[in-house]
Amino acid sequence: EAQLVESGGGLVQAGGSLRLSCAASGFTFDDSAVGWFRQAPGKEREGISCIRSSDGSTVYADSVKGRFSISSDFAKNTVYLQMNSLKPEDTAVYYCGAALWRLCPLNDYDYWGLGTQVTVSS
Repeated sequence: EAQLVESGGGLVQAGGSLRLSCAASGFTFDDSAVGWFRQAPGKEREGISCIRSSDGSTVYADSVKGRFSISSDFAKNTVYLQMNSLKPEDTAVYYCGAALWRLCPLNDYDYWGLGTQVTVSS
């Protein structure tokens, strides 16, 4: 079955760094876009970054631009989110999604992972 699994979340102090991974099984990231999202308690899901497999083009939300970086390793069928200069406001459950044969959409993704918790302490 097609599946996405996030990993790498945890507890980190403000100013620290963390790298999240999104691994696919049952399909490949080729000819697709992979996005990272987050959802804090009581808030709606927020799109924070996306990468296109076709050319590696990336996009970032203003809230994370300059601090987060998305990248891919297609040999491992994995997409990463490097998070630097973390702030307590970054605390949320982080999800990845895959959109097949499309550019980075807002919410129209074919597959979703179950999420990984990121907690940033002060």
